Amino acid sequence: MTKHSKKLGVIVGVEGDESHVGMYHMSNDAEFIWYGDILTGPKIGAFLTINQNEVKIIASVSTEKVIDQQNTIKSIEFDNRYSKNSINRIIILKTKGVISDGEFEITSRYVPMIGNEVTLTTKEELSIIYGVESTESTVTIGKSILEGQPIQLSINNLFASHIGVFGNTGSGKSNTLHKLFLELFRSEYYREITRKSQFFIIDFNGEYIGKDMFGVRGEHKEIYEVNTRNEKRGRKLPIKKEYLFDADILAILFDARPATQVPFLRTALKTFNEEIKDALSFAELEIRLLISIIKGNKSVGGDALDNWISAAESIGLDKKHFSGLKNYFIKNDYGNLVIKTGAGQLILHEGQITPQGKIELKIADLYSELVYTFTHASPIQKLSYFLQFQKVYVSAWKSANIEHINPLFNRIRTSFDSLEKVIEVCDDISNKYKVVNIISLVHANQEITRLIPMLISKMIYDEQRLKVAGQNINQTKHLIIDEAHNILNAEYRNNGDDWQDYRLSVFEEIIKEGRKFGYYLTLSSQRPADISPTILSQTHNYLIHRLVNEKDLRMLENTMPTLDRSSFQMIPSLGRGEVVITGNAMQVPVFVKVPKEKSIRPNSDDVLLTNLWGNSSDFTEPIV
Repeated sequence: MTKHSKKLGVIVGVEGDESHVGMYHMSNDAEFIWYGDILTGPKIGAFLTINQNEVKIIASVSTEKVIDQQNTIKSIEFDNRYSKNSINRIIILKTKGVISDGEFEITSRYVPMIGNEVTLTTKEELSIIYGVESTESTVTIGKSILEGQPIQLSINNLFASHIGVFGNTGSGKSNTLHKLFLELFRSEYYREITRKSQFFIIDFNGEYIGKDMFGVRGEHKEIYEVNTRNEKRGRKLPIKKEYLFDADILAILFDARPATQVPFLRTALKTFNEEIKDALSFAELEIRLLISIIKGNKSVGGDALDNWISAAESIGLDKKHFSGLKNYFIKNDYGNLVIKTGAGQLILHEGQITPQGKIELKIADLYSELVYTFTHASPIQKLSYFLQFQKVYVSAWKSANIEHINPLFNRIRTSFDSLEKVIEVCDDISNKYKVVNIISLVHANQEITRLIPMLISKMIYDEQRLKVAGQNINQTKHLIIDEAHNILNAEYRNNGDDWQDYRLSVFEEIIKEGRKFGYYLTLSSQRPADISPTILSQTHNYLIHRLVNEKDLRMLENTMPTLDRSSFQMIPSLGRGEVVITGNAMQVPVFVKVPKEKSIRPNSDDVLLTNLWGNSSDFTEPIV
């Protein structure tokens, strides 16, 4: 038996991509049972099929109304709108695409015409609309809200793109973000994924640190709980030395002042990276500085020697080695460094330190102490030690005012203390990270929370770019940032916030250029309006949960070309777990109900206060 479609009405008017349908009956059923299938009725957002010979034009219902056919002059006296057989239902459709030769495509080649008959969209037609090519590999994210049709997303079109997941608190965005990658890791490609791809999840709220998150555990996953309060808790993050010891990064981290402190940092970092190869080179450089101060005692500032001694003491040198320096030198009435009366021939002769002078000043002991201390220091401590002596160097001959530099060192000390707790400085990170790397920042202080996402993002991006540039992409990197508005807020750009300017520049470069290098970004946020418009506009696929803030809605409207007006207007009324998906992975916007995983899911559930308050075993009578 031939299976005919349920006829609903006929096209009675066409205006651009909108068609007016005169309904045969006042059929306002939400659903129809047709040949054993439950089909969605002609309600707002539902698909209907316009039949034009062998072509089926697919359209969605955007508006509906009634007309009083017995009161065409709209007279109040002859108002028959509520009389039997007096009114007709008119539905307005918006064209989405066509089904031709069993495939759905978006084209303007076919347009509705007056007289075309309109029918319910069948299950087979829905499968074609929502489906992907039979050769495509997919993941199933949920079911369409109206039709209950399983929604499959192309793995290639979705995960080889930049993704945005947005929605108000409690709308289900964390569950959707987790579900996307959970289904990917459950796919048949998991084994090859573990060989050729890495995933980095920046988790601000500690929602993804459960051992089974994303369905990955054991040797393929590492959780980094960044904790600036307790350095013994959690693994330290491997960071390449060249990224941490970068003048731009440190100038922003230390909040260095442009006029004096930034030039100091740039010069110091250049010297450190080029000249300090090991403990011997460090000790030789600082001993040369000491000897230059002693030999140039009449030209250097009177505080130069004291500053060198203070720097040496601050890095842990034993005070007993400074007795010679303190016994033989004083400041004169003019504030210059001079040798005590009668000691000149012993210490200096014709502008050079004598062999006896080197013994009296304990130069060899100081050298040995510097070598030992530097050898046993961490990479961050080594840079800190060098900067202490660099401050002495630039102030000794008045090339910089030490009073302008000292405030910087207070910030350096606190920042390095925090970094020391959470970062492992490496020369190479190629084997340091696993397949899935979850970086939790819930226990990090503000400066580390600002620094880590940018450091990780830029470091991994540059590594990927250098490996695949000019070659076929044989490996990919995926960066996932939850609560992305925390670090991608564009409000303070070009407003004196150097940190924000630099950070946004890094992420804008990543989202513009990353795709060509196999580097893909997934952003999740409850405040899309706070994210840089440049970053949002470069996103390829959007999963939008309920949003009600007018500013957020306006931002999305301006940056999502694939979302039509009627779908956009539905966003504020979406329920929990309901999401509209639009972009490269879907031919038409689709409303989906994303199921909540029963056991493996983010730690983002709302607290049930009645369970919390009703569970006390040590209840005592309240005092009233």
